[in-house]
Amino acid sequence: MIRRIVQGLEAGLVRLFILLFRLMPLPMASAMGGAIARTLGPLLPVHRVGMRNLALAIPELPAQERRRILRGMWDNLGRVAAEFPHLPGTALTGRTEYHGREHLPPADKPVLYFSGHLGNWELSYTIAYDVGRPLALVYRAANNPVADAFICRMRASHCTDMLPKGHRGAAKMARALKQGLSLAMLVDQKMNDGIPVPFFGRPAMTAPAIAQFALRYDMPIYPARVVRKPGCRFEAIVYPPLVIERSGDDEKDALAVMTKINALLESWIREHPEQWFWVHKRWPAVS
Repeated sequence: MIRRIVQGLEAGLVRLFILLFRLMPLPMASAMGGAIARTLGPLLPVHRVGMRNLALAIPELPAQERRRILRGMWDNLGRVAAEFPHLPGTALTGRTEYHGREHLPPADKPVLYFSGHLGNWELSYTIAYDVGRPLALVYRAANNPVADAFICRMRASHCTDMLPKGHRGAAKMARALKQGLSLAMLVDQKMNDGIPVPFFGRPAMTAPAIAQFALRYDMPIYPARVVRKPGCRFEAIVYPPLVIERSGDDEKDALAVMTKINALLESWIREHPEQWFWVHKRWPAVS
């Protein structure tokens, strides 16, 4: 009973946050969200995780540069949160410049997309869906089921279906592919029962599902990312599909695919380190 009350209060706060920021013009909401997060974020214990992760991943950076990057990361996170209430609609997509749609096959051919928590990642799956491609978004469900249902309803305008990550969603993902839907997923976070894959020179437990689906169903994998630009504007890019080589050993091939994916994610992060989610415990054994 108490748990339900707490969940209801949490969901109410989420709704209030969304209402308040939705009432603001998008540039004002984004700027305010960034200001709040870059002020409060460095005071949180998790900020130390980000400092350690940066020191591990890019050890050549001086401490002053690490602090600058993390300040920018908090700004980006606050902006993502404050921009989210402006979905659905054209407030965000109308400020997004799209590139690479010419790489995609016809909309009736299902494909796999991956991205990471970069820029405003909520826009990453709109690249495909806005051109009429049936798309299932693979996501991490919020701990509060009431808030999760509310957030999912907002995302639903830019995807055909939403599927939870992990074993609970694996069967649903397979069914979605058989039904002709494409899958979009963020693959840059830790999965304890994943496989160790190099990431910034260190093994990182990584979900291999996208590689396994590509190998099992002979599907192409398209990298996609969103880059935040000044003035609350964005650049969304789809790249040509990864080259997948088959040796006959599915485990070896899945590792090779995920190694390529992590290497590409790493290159994107190095290009705009302040736009990635550094406070996630990506290397838990050392962070």
